[in-house]
Order: sequence, then C-alpha cells, then structure tokens
Amino acid sequence: MASGESTGASTDGDVGDSPPGGIPGARAKAGASAAGASAPGAPTPDAPEAGAPARPRTAVVAALMLTMGLVALDGAIVSTAVPQIVGDLGGFAVFSWIFSGYILAGTVTLPVYGKFSDTYGRKPVLLFGISLFLLGSLLCAGAWNMAALISFRILQGLGGGALQGTVQTLAADLYPLKERPRIQARMSVVWATSALAGPALGGLIASYTDWRWIFLLNLPPAAAALWIISRHLAEPHRAPGRRGPVDWAGALAVFACGGLLLFALVQGGVAWPWLSAPSLGLLGASAALGALVVRIERRAAEPILPGWVWRRRTIAAVNLAMAALGLLMVAPMVFMPTYAQSVLGLGPTGAGLVTSAMTLSWPISAAFAQHVYRRIGFRNTAAIGVSLAAAILFSFTLLPYPAAPWQPALIMFLLGGALGLFQLPLIVGVQSTVGWAERGTTTASVLFCRNVGQSIGAALLGAVANATITGRLTDAPVAGLPSHLDDVSKALAQPGLIPAEASDYLRRAVDAAGDHIFLGASLAAVASAVVLLLVAPRRFPVLPELRE
Repeated sequence: MASGESTGASTDGDVGDSPPGGIPGARAKAGASAAGASAPGAPTPDAPEAGAPARPRTAVVAALMLTMGLVALDGAIVSTAVPQIVGDLGGFAVFSWIFSGYILAGTVTLPVYGKFSDTYGRKPVLLFGISLFLLGSLLCAGAWNMAALISFRILQGLGGGALQGTVQTLAADLYPLKERPRIQARMSVVWATSALAGPALGGLIASYTDWRWIFLLNLPPAAAALWIISRHLAEPHRAPGRRGPVDWAGALAVFACGGLLLFALVQGGVAWPWLSAPSLGLLGASAALGALVVRIERRAAEPILPGWVWRRRTIAAVNLAMAALGLLMVAPMVFMPTYAQSVLGLGPTGAGLVTSAMTLSWPISAAFAQHVYRRIGFRNTAAIGVSLAAAILFSFTLLPYPAAPWQPALIMFLLGGALGLFQLPLIVGVQSTVGWAERGTTTASVLFCRNVGQSIGAALLGAVANATITGRLTDAPVAGLPSHLDDVSKALAQPGLIPAEASDYLRRAVDAAGDHIFLGASLAAVASAVVLLLVAPRRFPVLPELRE
C-alpha cells in the first residue's frame, strides 16, 4: 500500500465539474481502488448493487438511523436518573462509571471494529454490535448492584462501538457521492438530537416509572433494526482472497492503550489530582502502550491501525480536525446546560431548548455544504465553517451578565450552522478518498479521534472551569459561599441555601468559567482551521470510480 495520497485519484474540484452520476444503486465501473485493481467487469464494492430496490434501502437507512440514535441516546440518558439508580443499587462513589464505562468501551473498540468491517464486511459487524447492545441493555435492566450495572454498561458500550463507525461507513457504501451529503446530514441530526434529548428523556422515565425502563425501551427498536438489517441489507460482492490473519495482538494493544488513556482523562482531576502518581502513572503507561502499538502494527500483515491512516495527508488532517471538533463540542454540549440553569435560572426543559437550537441549523447548513464544496472543495468549505465556529464561540465571552435566554440560544443556532459546514465536508470528503476495503478503517479513525478529542476537552476545559471557580471562591469578598467545589452544584441547584449576595457571586463565577471554556473552545476551532490549511491538501484526492 502506498504511504502517500492515492495516485490516479481525481481531486474534489472535479466533483463539481463532472457530469451527474447515475441513479442510486447503479454500479460504478470497475476501476483501480486503494486496495488493488479489480478484474475487468468484476463487481466493485465501491458502489451500491445494481438495481437495488429503493424500498429495502430506505428501510435499511431507517434502521441505521435508529441504531445511531439509540447509541447516542444511551450515552447521556442515564445522567438524570442517577439519584434513583443510586437510591436503588447504592454505589455512589463509583456511579460516574455508568457513563464513563459506556463511552470508554465504545471509543477504544472503534479502530478494531473498523478493521473488521473492512475484512469481514459491514453486515456481520453491524449485526454483532446490535446483538451485543441488545444483550447489554437487557442485562442493565436486570442489574442487582452498581458493579453489575457498570459491567453491563461496558458490555453495552462494546456493542455501541461496533455501531458508531459501521453505520457511518454503510451510509457511504449505500449512496453515491452526490447523495451522501443528504444522508450524512440526517445522521448528524439524529446523533445530535438523541444526545441532547437523552437527559430529559431519562429524567422523565425515572420520575414516572422505574429507572430500569431506560434500558428496556431499547429492546423493541433495536430488535426491529436487527431484523431489518439482517433481512434487507445486501452487501456488494468483494474480491476473494483478501483476508489476512487477524491482528489480535494489535487489537489488544490498541484497546489497552486507548482504555488507559481515556481512564486517565476521565479520572484525572476528579478521583485524584492531575499531577498525582495515579495520573502520571496511567498517562505514562498509555504512552508506553502507544509505542508498543506502533511496533506491533508495523509488523502485522493486516494491522488494526495501519500506518497509512496517518501517512496520508488527507486522512491525518481530517483526524486532527475532528479531534478539535470533539474538544470544542464540550462547550455547547456539556457546559451550556449548566450555564443555562445555574446562571440564567432556566429549568431543565428551558436549558434543553437553548442547547437544542444548534440542531435546527445544523441540517440546513449541512445540506447547503455540498453546493459550497462543489465550487471551492472539501478543505476550504470545512475551513470556512470552523473559522465561523471560532468567531461564534468567542462571541459567548461578550455576552452580558445575566444574558437573556435568546442570546445563548442564538449563539447555539449560529454554531450549528457553522459546524454543519465543517463536519459534513470532512466526513464525505475523507470517505471519498478511499475504496471499500479501507473505508471502515478510515471512518473509524475519524470517529475515534473525535471521541478522544471530546475526552481531552472534558478533562482540559473541566479543569479550567474548576480553577476559575476555585479562584473566585478563594478570598471572596462575600460571606456564605461554599468552601469546596463539591458543594457548588448543590448551592446552585438550591439558591436558598446561601445568602442572596453569595448566590449572585457564585453565578458570576460560573459565568466567568463559561467565558474561559468558550474561549478555549474557540482556540480549538482556530487550531482546526490551521491544521486544515497547513496539513490537508487543497483538493482531496477523490477516487475516480467515486466521481459523479
């Protein structure tokens, strides 16, 4: 495999100049792919099957969106049900692992599932992931203590990891380049809406029924998706004899390295200080395992994490840019709800409406993005989008105190529009530079970097927020303030516990922390723009057989 960009590939500038492609389902002409040339007249897996009926494909896409929504929903739906879960099962000291275990398991397995989908096909990986997700959901509903619930959430996350990358990869497999922006935009909306709706839905379920229904409600839609995909998804034929030995050593090393890194990021600053022995030990061990991963993957015949993922400028640049996206998304997704409730005084529903304004503009700009990148290319479109995002994130620091609710809602609306111009061209563009046999690995690497970036962002920006609030509480000019960070959330949730002057001072401290968080997110967006302009090629090398 060549280490640089694929030769013989057209650039994304050709996308807008080429004649319109065939109807969905038409077979592209066989051509040389990144994995090797096919025999004349042989079917190519880089295009949908010829004559594939529209109805089965529509059903499959609906099932894919359903599974993506469930994975995103389950990442956050448990958060508002924690009091009921802890009251029933105990284990308050470790309850955070209900979320962390799920996210960690789903993230570290992404590269492994991506490689398996390229080797064995998308369908087996997808069916395995849905089955594991179903089993994990069922076991979570029957958990008898906190340790069992955390274990079953990790099992559920292992299934979710198979779904994240495979669903995005299948979207590229099923649709020609001309139609991918539409389907990817819809999937982005499903993901964002599900993630934002999770806490509110979890709170409703826990308030009016038993918390176990949070997991039981996964079973019917996941089972329906499993049946639809097993019945209607037909993958294109692939050239035989491409399966090499499974790189189990690489898979284990990648899993261990990613697991230790994310564990260090999740626990650092929470369970122990950042500069303590546990944090430094975990980070050092993850670095050593990272070196081991490089050594193993260089020698493997079919590496789980192949070197070309970072040697090709296009993929490397998109990976870094998407890591920055994960980092900056911490500000609107994690901090904004806290800001809306603590500073603006809104309830959970009102805070959710402020944050969800982002999902209204995202699909509109994503649909518009294809018209932009046809003229100026994938890279330049994404660079414009993330540059706008940097300015919009910075504008949060200019809001007055206290802001009117419509002001942060407007920022979220504008931010969604900017990110629609940013993310979709990168996903569609990078998938168009690789053939079927590399698309799963490429997509998984992009999503893995985004998730790791989000973990780094949560740790980094969370530390910034804590330092800001702690600094404001130290030698504060008013009396009655909480003495520890652990008491801040309680004081914000119940303002009557402290004097009115102290409550206002505390809200101002949270507002200042928000300014620092959004400033950090803005800097991450600037870094992403710089990476795209300096590292990514001006024109993405779109494969000839994927041209429209």
